[in-house]
Amino acid sequence: MTKTLHIVGGGMAGSEAAWQAAHLGVDVVLHEMRPKVETFAHQTGNLGEMVCSNSFRSDDDEQNAVGLLHWEMRAANGLIMSTAEQHRLPAGGALAVDREPFAETVTARLKALPNVTVSYEEITDLPTDGHWIFATGPLTSASLGQAIQQETGAEALAFFDAIAPIIYADSIDMSKAWMQSRYDKGETEEERTAYLNCPMDKDQYEAFIDALLAADKTEFHEGETAGYFDGCLPIEVMAERGRETLRHGPMKPVGLTNPHQPEVKAHAVVQLRRDNALGTLFNIVGFQTKMKYGAQTEVLRMIPGLENASFARLGGIHRNTFLNSPTLLDNQMRLKSRPNIRFAGQITGVEGYVESAAMGLLAGRMAASEILGRDLPEVPQDSATGALIHHITGGAEAKTFQPMNVNFGLFRTVDGLKGGRRGRKDRYKAYTDRAKAAWQEWLANFS
Repeated sequence: MTKTLHIVGGGMAGSEAAWQAAHLGVDVVLHEMRPKVETFAHQTGNLGEMVCSNSFRSDDDEQNAVGLLHWEMRAANGLIMSTAEQHRLPAGGALAVDREPFAETVTARLKALPNVTVSYEEITDLPTDGHWIFATGPLTSASLGQAIQQETGAEALAFFDAIAPIIYADSIDMSKAWMQSRYDKGETEEERTAYLNCPMDKDQYEAFIDALLAADKTEFHEGETAGYFDGCLPIEVMAERGRETLRHGPMKPVGLTNPHQPEVKAHAVVQLRRDNALGTLFNIVGFQTKMKYGAQTEVLRMIPGLENASFARLGGIHRNTFLNSPTLLDNQMRLKSRPNIRFAGQITGVEGYVESAAMGLLAGRMAASEILGRDLPEVPQDSATGALIHHITGGAEAKTFQPMNVNFGLFRTVDGLKGGRRGRKDRYKAYTDRAKAAWQEWLANFS
């Protein structure tokens, strides 16, 4: 077998895998079909392009499983986390980034490594020899998807992932909207005012729900089914589940005070998050949608403060393909039928930028260790990264397998701690302390 590692897909997982393997001394060829072959969601040919939100979610490494995953990736010299820190935007307790320079920096840093080559062509089949990682993500091309399906002997699972609209800041009416993070969360004034809020009274909310339910939606192609991931539901699907669903989800009014009318409690609040460092673009939080473009502009301009909104990008919807990993992959992320091939990222059945990058980190280190002839202990299950890979490669029920975010429900319990909501703070701190120690011990194998 050749000593070169080939990685297919230059998203979060592929970029992180290339970075990790290269820093362990392995020669890497990163294959990215963009911009020669375009996708529905991507705008550029940059590596690490963010196509949905610009947020890596919570950065709290003591009380949040996503924040803990951030910590573990930083401890492992993660490309995605270090680049995110470089292009960080105020977002309360979340880690949000200026997406364009973020992707440009990821691309530049990888291309600057002497043992990384970026090849821009489409890979359409599964090679029979060599060391390969496939990190083609939710938009795996049709030809490659067919090759994977043929090899696995089972149909690839799929759901639809929706993209939230982005609005020009100067088109928002600030006499109605205001800047505030929920519960004034954040250590600085900039963090405490990281979100833009648009309030609705009850009549406005009810009219909005009516319009949302009646709006023209994108039709699915014949033979496709809409199996949405609950963490990324289109707003109209949430509204169809009940008129109050949005008001208890992305439009919840809690923790916010309208300075224009401090004595009036909003019935619902739409939040927007800054999408670039200049503060000229804002994306609507939790407003992924499959409404047709004309319907989007009409319905979203019903939101107080957005009556004259100008859209930099309207929402959209795309197919998200993933493997039944508990059936198909071993605990080294190798395809059982072809162990020269690993899979990483969202195609393995994890959901989210952070989780995808973390699986890339693991795949890159595992592949590099195999190429270099090093024994690598099993990833500790008590770490966030280990809990996630354990879930997708065997911990999940194969018959009902669905994409999963990292969460403390995947962690083994800590003996002697109180269960339930009241004991949650102590329990989460115990999880994160245990995870950090286990992860650092595992990383020591590479020193």
